Amino acid sequence: MALSTTLKHATKTARPVHWLRRLTHGLNLLAPLGDLAIRLWVAKVFWQSGLTKAQSFDTTLQLFRYEYSVPLLPPEVAAYLATFSELTFSVLLAAGLAGRFSAAALFVLNIVAVISYPALEANAIGYHQLWGLLLLVPLLHGPGKLSIDHLIAKRLGF
Repeated sequence: MALSTTLKHATKTARPVHWLRRLTHGLNLLAPLGDLAIRLWVAKVFWQSGLTKAQSFDTTLQLFRYEYSVPLLPPEVAAYLATFSELTFSVLLAAGLAGRFSAAALFVLNIVAVISYPALEANAIGYHQLWGLLLLVPLLHGPGKLSIDHLIAKRLGF
């Protein structure tokens, strides 16, 4: 009688554990898509910003000369560097090529943007905080399985 009760209890306990394992396995299968979605979303933000800077570069130069206060760099250098960085590292991040480095570059650029423009409204600061947090995912975790970095590492046996 005791054995029968123990088996019933073990079976009842095993069901939730089984479903929890299945749920965890399903989420693990979706993780690469989540990594890709984060990379693509945040890369799009920086890509669009870079395009805006490049399309009206005279205005960009004026903003960097008179509106933004980028520390340590002349305004012209800062304008070219910001535009180059947004356009280059957003593409690399989206592709997952040099993913950690690209995320780090955009993370630093994001911080410099906040520091350089003290007139940012609370709403805009919130967006920069969100972008910074999202950039921490590929920076700390890597770009994920759906990336060129992962293909290269797999090819090299890492």
